[in-house]
Amino acid sequence: MSNLKQVLVVDDDQDIRELLAQYLTKNSFDVITAEDGIEMDKQLELHQPDLIILDVMMPGDDGFTLCQRIRKTSNVPIIMLTANSDEMDRVLGLEIGADDYIAKPFSPRELLARIKALLRRTSYVGNQSDEKAEQSKSRFICFAGWKLDTQQHVLLDAENGVHSLTGADFQLLMIFLESGDTPISRDQICQALHGRDAFANERGIDVHLSRLRNYLGDDAKAPNIIKTVRGKGYLFIAPIHVED
Repeated sequence: MSNLKQVLVVDDDQDIRELLAQYLTKNSFDVITAEDGIEMDKQLELHQPDLIILDVMMPGDDGFTLCQRIRKTSNVPIIMLTANSDEMDRVLGLEIGADDYIAKPFSPRELLARIKALLRRTSYVGNQSDEKAEQSKSRFICFAGWKLDTQQHVLLDAENGVHSLTGADFQLLMIFLESGDTPISRDQICQALHGRDAFANERGIDVHLSRLRNYLGDDAKAPNIIKTVRGKGYLFIAPIHVED
């Protein structure tokens, strides 16, 4: 069995499928492709890809519908391919569970960098200090009635109900959990989530933060977990303890 990371490319454009298959294969990925949602479902019955590249505009079920369908059963990392001018496509994709997006036309090198950054953060474990390293060795990080399972990348509520997290949600939560009493800036969040420089007012950051706050039931106007610090960013204010 191959040890290569597997990428599923879902796009109705044959030229794009072939281009990405050739380029990613040359860069040591195992690539499978699908031209629509029906073929995607067949591939997902046969394979468990490490990442999915999903085009927004396709005949039949569009990328948004397919992303929502995937998220019902899986937290596999998803990168959406969007039209260059459609900011709403990018925001909507993030709101329904995509981890990242890239606009068409795109550079295969940029897409490769996004893929690598996303795969890195799905297996992310912080080790930047002794305290953080000790925290990362513990399976559960507990705060505000929540318990984060750092092995399964899921949240457990007070009744042990399981809440799945996407790779981006898990990474963002880990950033806050490891931040101590230091505010995290928008630039730091964007760099950590997307592996690239971006504008600090990028709307996608608001979407990621809003989605995480909604998961945690944290009111931005009266926060108990993540507080906005004017001019500095965001501060995790809930007490934390760890469990094995």
